[in-house]
Amino acid sequence: MKSNLSVISWTRLLHDDWNVYIAATPQGLCYIGSPDKPFKELEEWVKAKFPGCELFQNDEGMQPYAAELADYFQGKRERFRFVMDYKGTDFQMAVWNALCQIPYGQTFTYSDIAHQIGKPAAVRAVGAAIGANPLLITVPCHRVIGKSGALTGYRGGLEMKTRLLQLERMNVSVRETKEYA
Repeated sequence: MKSNLSVISWTRLLHDDWNVYIAATPQGLCYIGSPDKPFKELEEWVKAKFPGCELFQNDEGMQPYAAELADYFQGKRERFRFVMDYKGTDFQMAVWNALCQIPYGQTFTYSDIAHQIGKPAAVRAVGAAIGANPLLITVPCHRVIGKSGALTGYRGGLEMKTRLLQLERMNVSVRETKEYA
């Protein structure tokens, strides 16, 4: 294993029918790719966000991240314990931190997020910040919907957004049913 700070570790997470690339800096998970996309998506993202960094396949070192994501896909995990390393503008960070406050199985609108960060007129900018989120699933941008309740754009695609919301709603329903049984 290389320990150089200019190295980003990666692995391909294959779990049931989920197929995504994930990557981490020495500080934490920094990227979750769109499903079924080629490795080139990760390469281009690293080139843009971490110029000069080398990608290093590290299946063993990435196992803790992959295991928690697999637990999430199985409905066994609502929150992630691992450290995430995401960087953006101050505005993006405010939006991404607000996304992390959306409870599992619930949805907020873009307007809700704009109000939450104290920028109620910045709905479009909130959408742009959400679109730049490098950590699909763990920074849960899939939980943001349009004001009308419609599913709107998602870097991972609307099919992935739908699947994630259905997964969470199903698990919330199952837990509620067990609580009242």
